[in-house]
Amino acid sequence: MNTARLATSLILRGASRSTLPGTARQIRVLPRARIPAPPALLASPQFRPYSEVPKASKIYFFEDVQAHLSNPSPDRILIDTREPSELQTTGTIPGSINIPITTKPDSFFITAEEFEDRMGFERPGKEKEVVFYCKAGVRSRAAAELARQAGWEKVGEYSGSWLDWEKRGGEKEPVIVRV
Repeated sequence: MNTARLATSLILRGASRSTLPGTARQIRVLPRARIPAPPALLASPQFRPYSEVPKASKIYFFEDVQAHLSNPSPDRILIDTREPSELQTTGTIPGSINIPITTKPDSFFITAEEFEDRMGFERPGKEKEVVFYCKAGVRSRAAAELARQAGWEKVGEYSGSWLDWEKRGGEKEPVIVRV
């Protein structure tokens, strides 16, 4: 061990021991001085204060999804983010498309052509509203955030997801396995 490391080690060991046995060291944290931002910076369109909250998804409930199914809009797309094996055992909400977020998290960041090659269908346009659901709402939240990062502005989440849909007796569509 070189002398600088040895000296540092000894100093740190000595500093960590209290002179009184059984007493803990106390650390006093001083408040930080707040420095206000200059007015010119506040007027700048690039200024983003720490309190700025990212845009949240629109939250959908069972009744909202049912209303969409009874009166579908071409500008709103339901996206199931579960894995294909899960869909085969449970089915899916009628009219939804499957974009598995766990195995294909880059789906919203690749080109439209590459998306179509991988998934077998056209990627939803950025002008459309995309509403995500999964089994319990966790993966759908992650997918919604990824879609926002990739440039989609109209993003929604069915937070109850499949468990809520199934519990309330929502209509199921079987999944056909393509070989």
